[in-house]
This record gives sequence, structure tokens and C-alpha cells, in this order.
Amino acid sequence: MRKPVLTIFYQFNPWNTTIGGIQTIIINFIKYAPPEFDVRLVGTGVDPKEPLGQWQETELAGRKLSFLPLILVENDDVRGLIPTTLRYTGALLKRNFASDFMHFHRIEPTLVTFKWKGDKTLVIHNDIEEQMSGSGGDKGSILWRYLPSVYFRLEKILVGQFAEILSCNSNSCQFYRDRYPEIADRITFYQNTVDPEIFYPLPSEQRATARQAFAKERNLPEDTRFLLFAGRLHPQKDPVLLIQTVAALKDPSVHLFMAGDGELLPAVQAEIERLGLSNQVTLLGTLGGEQLAEFYRICHSFVLSSVYEGLPLTVLEALACGAPVVTTDCGETPNLLTPESGVVAKERTGDAIATSLKQILDAPEAYPAEACIKVAQPSRADEVIARIYSQMLERWQPE
Repeated sequence: MRKPVLTIFYQFNPWNTTIGGIQTIIINFIKYAPPEFDVRLVGTGVDPKEPLGQWQETELAGRKLSFLPLILVENDDVRGLIPTTLRYTGALLKRNFASDFMHFHRIEPTLVTFKWKGDKTLVIHNDIEEQMSGSGGDKGSILWRYLPSVYFRLEKILVGQFAEILSCNSNSCQFYRDRYPEIADRITFYQNTVDPEIFYPLPSEQRATARQAFAKERNLPEDTRFLLFAGRLHPQKDPVLLIQTVAALKDPSVHLFMAGDGELLPAVQAEIERLGLSNQVTLLGTLGGEQLAEFYRICHSFVLSSVYEGLPLTVLEALACGAPVVTTDCGETPNLLTPESGVVAKERTGDAIATSLKQILDAPEAYPAEACIKVAQPSRADEVIARIYSQMLERWQPE
């Protein structure tokens, strides 16, 4: 019997280092795919000399993969004048990549693929209701916010084609069930995934030594307390607010590392300069998973100042490495954290986030690595993804 084929559709190149939870999830779906499946990815090219629209037989994370670069995207961290999703969707016109199973991580391409035969899954990565509401002053993060009624009319046309809709955000799950009761049984909450082969803690006796060595390498005092942010420098994440949070801490022993790139980089740099924090904030640029894991293992806290979220993979990665989390009250993270694994800021302000960070920095023994690791344990990528593929096999009806 032939193997079922899964084709994943998303506008990224898995060999090009960019920060993004969706990218990481897709890589996990490829890496931990069982041998019973053949996996394909319709993504993007990064080299202008590379031919587009042709299948390539390649390998990713030790797994055979058929890859087709559909459009050229040289810098995925910065938005262009024409949205990448629109370019990607347009490039699907007059093509047919239908297969036994298809996974979509944005709904727009399914306008083109609506009539393709096969078992389709939509994976939702944010709290859609909050994302579309325009609250929090984050008007520029997604263009659909200017036309929410158009978006929801389009969505209503498209959602019926999916065999399942997976969301890592419980609010989003309920929002979709209420909005589309006729397909409520197809909407499922799933755990976002963290790769245990990359994100794991240091033994407790090694962490203090590693922090001292880390500080020495960067000419910082040995008693420096490290904060970490990882994500796109994008209005959704509001990285400028993190710079204001460091100022509000008024603690020269604290140093913030920011991993990522994006359209708000100039604004972040300007705020660092304005507040005189060049000695307390380091911009790392975009890092790969293994590089990022080294920072998770030595940081005293991971911090987010987001306007809205689904369930950030960076939160799971930090917890899996034993680092407690401070977050604004958005997305699934507040439902995930326990009193020993992190703190939810009461307001989305620099002062409130700083107050939450002080709770961890002043009493690190109250947030042990073991408590953090326990929270991340149910999100092990190998286990979560195995269950999803098993359910797909149960639905498969080979011709």
C-alpha cells in the first residue's frame, strides 16, 4: 500500500534562519513525521538564482522532504509593500498541489485551493478575536484589522472545507465553535510543541557556573541577572515596551537580550538610545533554535510584552529549559503558567511588567527550574505530533 502524502503550505524557507513560532511548528511536524507518511512543503525561496516552482528532493532534521519554493522572499522578518501572504496565494493560482492531507497555517491560500480534493487542516496560531479587534493600539500588525467584516465573510466561506481546525488558544477554539456551530466538532485545542532534543535545562549545579562564564564572555559583572526576549520585532510583540520595562526596573545589574529582527528594529534602537540603556540591552539579531536554547538555559527570566498571542512557542521553549516566564495578560500563557513557573503582569505597562520581573529576580528560589520544566512537559513535540499523525491515519481512506 502506498504511503499517504501530507503537503504543508506556508510562506517560509526552513533552511533560512528566521524567528517565528509557525516556522518552528512546521519544522517539528516534518522532523517528527512517522515513516508511514511522505511529507512535502510548499514554501519560499531565498536565493534569486534558485529556480522557483520545482520540486526538490531534500532532507530536513534527518527527515526526507519534498520541497517546492513557490515565491522568492529574501528577508522573511521584514514586511514588504505587498503582503507575503498575498504573493504566496497568488502564486498558487493555476496550480494544483492537492494530496491526501494538506495543512494550512494561513486561511488566505485556501481561497485558491478551495476545490482541491483531500483532507485539509487549518492550524490557528493566535487569539483571532483579539487579533482582529484592534485593541491595544496594535493597528499595524495585520492588515485585515482594517477590514474585519471582509475577513470574517471570507472565513465563513472557507472554514467548511476543513476536516479539522487546530488551535493552541482556548479562547480562539471557543470563538470558532460559537461562530460556526455547524463545524464545532471539528475544532480542537492542541498543545503547541517544543522539541526536547533542542530545548532542555542545564543541571542545577551547572547553571550558576554557566551564568558566570556567560557574563565573563560579554565583559559583564558576574552577578548580572539576564532577561531574554525572542520573537519578531513587530507591533504584536511591542518590543519597545520591553525597553521601557528595563528603564522602569532601575536596576543596573539586569541585562536584557533581545533575539529577533523586524520592522520595529529602528524604533527599538532609538528607544535604547533615548533611555540611555545601551549598557543594559543587547540586540542579538535572528538566532537559530540551538543558539537560542543556550540563552534560555542561563536567563533568569523570559519576558513578553505582547498585545495578543496564541501560545508562543518561545514560552514553551523557555520553560523546557528551566526559565520562568513573565508575560502580559494575553493568549494561552496565563492559563499555562503555575505560581512557581511565572508571573502575569497586571497591566501592559513598563512599570507593571517590571514589578512582575522583580518578583522573580528578588526570589528566584520560588521559581525552580523543575516547576518550569513540568509545565512544558505535555508539549513535547515527539508525543504531540505523533498523536496528530495517528488521528490523520485513522481518517485516511486510500483509493
